[in-house]
Amino acid sequence: MKIVFCCTNTKAEPWLEGFRQALPGADIWEWQAAQPGQAPKMADHAVVWSPPQSFIDEQAQLQNLFNIGAGVDALLKLNMPTRMNIVRLNDAGMSVQMAEYVCHAVIRHFREFDQYDKDAQAQRWSYRKPTLRADFSVGILGAGVLGSHVAKALQGFEFPVNVWSRSPKHIAGVTSFSGAAQLPEFLKATRVLVNLLPLTAETENILNRQHLMQLQQGAYLINVARGRHLVEQDLLDVLATGHMKGATLDVFREEPLPQGHAFWTQPQITVTPHTSARTLREESIAQIAGKIKAVHAGQAIEGRVDKVRGY
Repeated sequence: MKIVFCCTNTKAEPWLEGFRQALPGADIWEWQAAQPGQAPKMADHAVVWSPPQSFIDEQAQLQNLFNIGAGVDALLKLNMPTRMNIVRLNDAGMSVQMAEYVCHAVIRHFREFDQYDKDAQAQRWSYRKPTLRADFSVGILGAGVLGSHVAKALQGFEFPVNVWSRSPKHIAGVTSFSGAAQLPEFLKATRVLVNLLPLTAETENILNRQHLMQLQQGAYLINVARGRHLVEQDLLDVLATGHMKGATLDVFREEPLPQGHAFWTQPQITVTPHTSARTLREESIAQIAGKIKAVHAGQAIEGRVDKVRGY
């Protein structure tokens, strides 16, 4: 059992030690590009995050790429053999974090805490008329593991919850929309839009002016998926019309978000540094190690990515 670790901007040693404990006897090492004239050490499996194309080209015997995050769009940009499987994390603690983040953002907007903060800074005692939950429907783009968990968490606060996905999904107490034909109806029913879609050719730029203007008057956007889902200038333009009240953004087309970007100073936009759901090392190691054991035992595993669909 030979495993190579190639994760950009990740300290390797804690991961290597964790895998050695979880897979006694496995040969696991951190990838370093082979020197000219030196034969590279070959692996059966790889644990990766944003590996370079040179890694894929070198590791000609790889059977599986185990991604340490939920999103695999960076891997799908690479040229890789058709025999090579991409396997994503099912959850590994990310759904709870995502539910925390989204519920916090929804409730903060619903209860107008940003305005209360401004009033407190001005030493002004204020009162705001409560908003009815029945008038505050939350629509979630994407109903996979993360989207389903977020939908169930929001139900605990008695918000009306809708989901939209490529194919129909059934979540108790949640209204489900699916397919391109039902997207306009979903948007029309949405006051707060939460984006949890995978990034594919079909979903890139889906948060554009046309779709944002179909949301209910006074709408709010929470983007925790990928920056390339959002047409940034379109959001600024729609906010300027008054049709939308604001947005909480955790992901961006360029990360870190550059100094001087309009989002930093737009008072209706809350910015966080791609922190809505971080990879938890111990949970991820346990899950990936379990899948590697299953592969070697000839068992089926969850999380294989359909390279055509992109997730």
